[in-house]
Amino acid sequence: MQEFLYARTETGLSQTEIAQALETSLAGRTLRHVLIIPPDFTRYHSNAGLITNLYYHMLDARGCQVDILPALGTHMPVTREQAAVMFGDIPFERFLVHSWREDLVTLGTVPGDFLSDITEGLWCEPITAQINRLVMDPKYDLILSVGQVVPHEVIGMANHAKNLFVGVGGADMINKSHMVSAVYGMERIMGKDYTPVRRIIDYAFENFLTNRPVIFVLTVCTAPNNCIRTHGLFISPDRSCLEAAVRLSQEKNIDFVPHGLKKCVAYLDPDELQTTWLGNRCGDTGSQH
Repeated sequence: MQEFLYARTETGLSQTEIAQALETSLAGRTLRHVLIIPPDFTRYHSNAGLITNLYYHMLDARGCQVDILPALGTHMPVTREQAAVMFGDIPFERFLVHSWREDLVTLGTVPGDFLSDITEGLWCEPITAQINRLVMDPKYDLILSVGQVVPHEVIGMANHAKNLFVGVGGADMINKSHMVSAVYGMERIMGKDYTPVRRIIDYAFENFLTNRPVIFVLTVCTAPNNCIRTHGLFISPDRSCLEAAVRLSQEKNIDFVPHGLKKCVAYLDPDELQTTWLGNRCGDTGSQH
């Protein structure tokens, strides 16, 4: 395992520091085709847009073909206007659209007995692991999975291989992972690492994707006054970058209160979160920021 960068800062990494880290992650590689999988516009405050833009220009300058496949899950495709705001001057024709019903290959199954063990017997059905066919395309010399680690109501802490098996995955994993979270209890999941859903995703990655040239590029951010601060950038091909990012996100993205709240008001940016499905995040404490 090669650790490219585990950078932490209280005030936030500068664009120059981020660019230097990304250059380090590409050092020594001969690349002709690269697939970048960033989040969609609902993760605007991840700073994944800047990172994707920097990677695109670094790779394009080398004569590399770069394709960008936003991790939509079942969200709406990124529009031209959203792409310009989040990803800057990357040509819009470089963006591809993931169809969670059609653009899939089946990699294998997470077995029911494993599910039973990790959920204390609450869920026993197997889960089919599918992924966008481009992830398995041998023409890609490198796959960059970019995104933010932040508390999440389904998996505990967002991103890493979830960006692949849910973000560009299929219906069985998307639907059943959410149901596993619900039956196990979101109160036992939020803000933690080794949750049942995370272990499902880990199983799928370790058993079905380790032969693909995937590097994870993970941020930990805050956004005071809507100004993005990247407090950590964690880059590696394995799980260690997630574990380092989780520790920092638990410091930066969780506020503890002395007692349960009887009533609270949650605000969701209407430009960022535009559907009823995403609006439901108000009810589960809001996982985005």
